[in-house]
Amino acid sequence: SLGALTIGVVTRPFSFEGHRRSSQAEQGIDNLRDEVDTLIVIPNDRLLQIVERRTSMMEAFRIADDVLRQGVQSISDLVAIPGFINLDFADVRAVMANTGSALMGVGVASGETRAADAARAAISSPLLETSIVGAKGLLLNITGGEDLTLFEVNEAAEIVTEAADEEANIIFGAALDESMEDEVRVTVIATAFDDKPKKKRRDQTELEIKPFSAEDLEVPTFLRKRE
Repeated sequence: SLGALTIGVVTRPFSFEGHRRSSQAEQGIDNLRDEVDTLIVIPNDRLLQIVERRTSMMEAFRIADDVLRQGVQSISDLVAIPGFINLDFADVRAVMANTGSALMGVGVASGETRAADAARAAISSPLLETSIVGAKGLLLNITGGEDLTLFEVNEAAEIVTEAADEEANIIFGAALDESMEDEVRVTVIATAFDDKPKKKRRDQTELEIKPFSAEDLEVPTFLRKRE
């Protein structure tokens, strides 16, 4: 009701957690989708494709939580962290306001072709339930150490751009992270997939503010409303 941009990042339970838990989660996701501008759903089952076979249960759930953190951080980093290319909140709103479901992919790579490898990994990430092809909105964040070059940034951006819709609104950011040595991280959040329009959010409510006196505070609310 305040007109704030709201973004949900949630996980879908593992299949082994049972049908009842899965049904409850789906109902919650459906309800939440109508209350937020953009909803990113990470299916936990997809994590099985990016963890080793001997990964413990505790570690698997920690990885699931970390994926959620990456989703939230990648969005906030676009605005909050100074970089080569800075964005403001209006840029993020332009891509994520009232767009419905969204997909998130993260790719990290090192070596000679690290930027291209990270970009390809991001758009083909196991965390993506479908391809980003057809997305009308894209948030693209490229992060690397001090040795990140302009050529690498351009190369990664081109790979992601070519995979998106020709008319897609692409918001791009590039930042430095001194802790990343010989690594590049590419995060892609794709929005505006739905063919049918998302339900319109409730209209904003304007509250009329009236002055009051100290005496009014001694009068019960239901009596003040009658006056």
